[in-house]
Amino acid sequence: MIDDFPAVDEEKKIGALIKTSLVDFPGRVAAALFLQGCNLRCPYCYNTELVTGKPEDYEAVSFKQVIEHLKKRASVLTGFVISGGEPLLSPYLPRLITESRGLGYKIKLDTNGLMFDRLERIITDPELCPDYIALDVKTSPDRYADLGGAHSPAGQMSAQNKIKKAVELVSSLPPEKREFRTVLVPPLVSRSDIDSIAKLLPQDASWYFAQFRNENCLDPSYNDLTPYTEEQVEELIRAAKEKIPNSVLR
Repeated sequence: MIDDFPAVDEEKKIGALIKTSLVDFPGRVAAALFLQGCNLRCPYCYNTELVTGKPEDYEAVSFKQVIEHLKKRASVLTGFVISGGEPLLSPYLPRLITESRGLGYKIKLDTNGLMFDRLERIITDPELCPDYIALDVKTSPDRYADLGGAHSPAGQMSAQNKIKKAVELVSSLPPEKREFRTVLVPPLVSRSDIDSIAKLLPQDASWYFAQFRNENCLDPSYNDLTPYTEEQVEELIRAAKEKIPNSVLR
């Protein structure tokens, strides 16, 4: 698996590093690396610098700096989160996993799942399989064309199949090693979309919801979009709980 990725430049800026996080890895004090680049262009995304920008557009770090930080903080941190963007795009991913694991860290991977072949190979490789995976399920599978990016309407069926297969693959992991996440964006996640997504998930899924933030959105028109009210959010969570008991707003 590692040989499939090109050699990496350890000095190149690759993403943004949160040196200490109490919220990104359940039950662990962790460092979180947000790798640049994404295969989607979700209109509500607020990590615009990572998705579309260059390293000089934000406070970027190199592979070497990440590993140095993990070495320095190994007595305090126990988790390392690899997020994005979409981390499966990055040639640095295998080295990040193997080197941080060699330092004693547990690894969490955040992914949208649409690079299914690479996700499958990561999960089925004992050397690279993360200790915990968070899979973002953006909306109903048949609406993935609305997200933009690498999946145009002509590629909609492919995206449908990939997200379904990704959910199935991640669902094969033990419940304590996985979670599913959905952002409550009014144009993209309605009650019918909740029902559609719920049909994909296992009954023992941990399904975490986040409120939409109408700030710094990739599509500027989404900055003018009104988020769901507290009552509407509660109603959507109740609907999710009817299908998946462990559904919560986080």
